[in-house]
Amino acid sequence: MEIRAQKKQKKSLSSFSILFIIIIALTIVSWLLSGQTFTPTVPSGASEAVDHVVGAKLSDFVMAPFNGFKDAIEICVFILVLGGFLNIVTRTGALEAGIQHVVRKLKGNELIIIPILMVLFSIGGSTYGMAEETLPFYALITATMVAAGFDTLVAVGTVLLGAGSGVIGSTVNPFATGVAMDALKSIDITPNTGVILIIGLILWGTTTAFSIFYMMKYAKKVKADKGSTLLSLQEQEDMKKYFGQDENKELPFTSKDKIILSIFSFGFLIMVISLIPWESFGVQIFEGWTSYLTGTSFGHWYFGDLAMWFFLMSLVIAIVYGLSEKQTITTFIDGVKDILSVVLIIVVARGASILMATTHLDLFILDKSASALQGLSPVLFVVGAYILYLLLSFLIPSTSGLAYVSIPVMGGLAHNIGLSPDVMVMIFTAGCGVINLITPTSGVVMGGLEIAKIDYATWTKFMVKPIIVISFMNLLILIAAMLLL
Repeated sequence: MEIRAQKKQKKSLSSFSILFIIIIALTIVSWLLSGQTFTPTVPSGASEAVDHVVGAKLSDFVMAPFNGFKDAIEICVFILVLGGFLNIVTRTGALEAGIQHVVRKLKGNELIIIPILMVLFSIGGSTYGMAEETLPFYALITATMVAAGFDTLVAVGTVLLGAGSGVIGSTVNPFATGVAMDALKSIDITPNTGVILIIGLILWGTTTAFSIFYMMKYAKKVKADKGSTLLSLQEQEDMKKYFGQDENKELPFTSKDKIILSIFSFGFLIMVISLIPWESFGVQIFEGWTSYLTGTSFGHWYFGDLAMWFFLMSLVIAIVYGLSEKQTITTFIDGVKDILSVVLIIVVARGASILMATTHLDLFILDKSASALQGLSPVLFVVGAYILYLLLSFLIPSTSGLAYVSIPVMGGLAHNIGLSPDVMVMIFTAGCGVINLITPTSGVVMGGLEIAKIDYATWTKFMVKPIIVISFMNLLILIAAMLLL
């Protein structure tokens, strides 16, 4: 039995191996397509148009991870600091005591945690594109779900499917619908904000409802029968090792624990408030006075600001608990070391994206696919465009970057053949959102799985059914919208 388990484990590729295989494959494909031309296009962040595929140089391949680190430096520093922060909180024992207290209070009603959290994450995804911002929650929610009798897949699904459902049904998301509408304006097409909002709300409601149903069904099954989990034996051992608690050990929930968890919660509350683009909603209340700490007002904070915020919170919690200067530094550094693998995965994933942009493979595929969609019926056009965005989102995980380069092409194409460019915006957000639930080029997916100690193969197996159902529901809604508008 043990030999069989070991053999099975050897067949499972690590996240790093998968990402490096993708980088190798992209390099080879760029060589094969080198010189192939496409309609001149200005890439995101560039000032000059490009019109052909460039074969990746050896230096592009070798330097891909380092270039990924340069591009993702802010989120990398944020994740490292967050690791130190979480380790200091863990050192106090307040987090474990608090989780145990919550689980005791919810005894018999643990399932209620799932819909509450998923709706909150979904709202974040729909309104401001919550993605990388979910990474701090994985460790906490995984520990909570395991303590409640679920497995790590329930934890990752709650966060990733929750926020992802919101992104699929983006309403006022400035990084998806916002950038896409600006892209339409750049080609003299005035987007209908009302239509985009209504379609977004319908996609959001249906996708979130199904995602909650799917997660609740799986969680209920796992809680009733631990043998029904999709986790491998190794993953189950990792779950117990990293997130398990001694069920016979009842921890007291002291006043100091409550103070520490209040500071902990306040830290995350400020993170959420600081990231919401308040100006987009006409809210000016945070402007000016909230810039005293980092020089940037709430609504404009990014990962650099958040890194320093959580560093300060680490010091506050260490002082409240009574850690010495040496204990604080040692504990913080140990936390940084524990989460380093997540940072490296984000770096390599970003390196793959940069390699695609360098070779212009993404623009080549966009141009040729758009040409193939001309002349199709509205139904086939929607299906084809949706499939195209599934592929493009694999190549360009950044929703804002993809909107910038693709919407002028796809929105313009829809307009020219008498179809709705507004529906095209929602085809873009839906396709992007779905594939970003499983794409290995997403640092959020791979980073979240690394934190929860889940293999990528296990996650894809878990997500096959919901991806199919969500895509089918999305297509029905989008086809109906295209036929009616």
